[in-house]
Amino acid sequence: MIIERQQDVTVAAETVMQRTSDPRLREIMVSLVKHLHGFVRDVRLTEAEFREAAAIVAELGKLSTDTHNEVILMAGSLGVSSLVCLLNNGDQGNTETAQSLLGPFWRLHSPRVENGGCIVRSDTPGAPLFVSARVVDGAGNPIAGAEVGIWHASPDQAEMNLRGKFTSDADGRFGFRSVMMVGYPIPTDGVVGRLLQAQGRHPYRPAHLHALIFKPGFKVLISQVYDPADPHIDSDVQFGVTRALIGNFVRHDERHPTAPDVGSPWYSLDYVYRMEAGEAVLPRAPIK
Repeated sequence: MIIERQQDVTVAAETVMQRTSDPRLREIMVSLVKHLHGFVRDVRLTEAEFREAAAIVAELGKLSTDTHNEVILMAGSLGVSSLVCLLNNGDQGNTETAQSLLGPFWRLHSPRVENGGCIVRSDTPGAPLFVSARVVDGAGNPIAGAEVGIWHASPDQAEMNLRGKFTSDADGRFGFRSVMMVGYPIPTDGVVGRLLQAQGRHPYRPAHLHALIFKPGFKVLISQVYDPADPHIDSDVQFGVTRALIGNFVRHDERHPTAPDVGSPWYSLDYVYRMEAGEAVLPRAPIK
């Protein structure tokens, strides 16, 4: 097609995309061209801005390595990661879900821990935390034998500290001891950091507890449970906090009834992880 006016560019590109043999790829590419061209017209993108945007895309790729994924970091900071998660879970975005973001720190081979055991492996600041949780299906029935990986952040920690792998019992229950989680800033020394600075945004994620639950016959559940007392609970830089993921962390100001080494204060969390039927496929870790 010979281009005679700017509108012809979109028509020509959409026509080519329609020739894509794979139906799903065709649907995606036609929509991409339609919305991308619409965006360019909407903001009246200048030539200088286009060159700068192309350079930023290239920089995102260069900054993504085995130990850092700037592309995923940007997707989260634009709300794309959270949107994709919610659209694909909870009855396709129509109901609440415990599904959430994977984050960069998941590891496949966390150390095995008996139910009720402790995942603190080095000196770690923070009040003791005792977690009691259940894994259930969509109807609330317990899921026994689910493999549950747990991890969370700490300012300084030894290898495999605050990590553990559990197995749910006949009632779908598992539990463990740790310390209260802390919030943390995402990396800001790249493209994402410049974006946050330009928008006057802070880089912090509120304190949260990660879980990845695997059981054949169910979609792998990737979840985060957030502490509502965190100062950034309503301004997560990665837009990951949903109402269903806010935990009830209860403070206790008396000594723990069964752990003689625990004074006050200490915290407890009871939480129910609800899995959806589906294919059990483990994710690929964002970084090595």
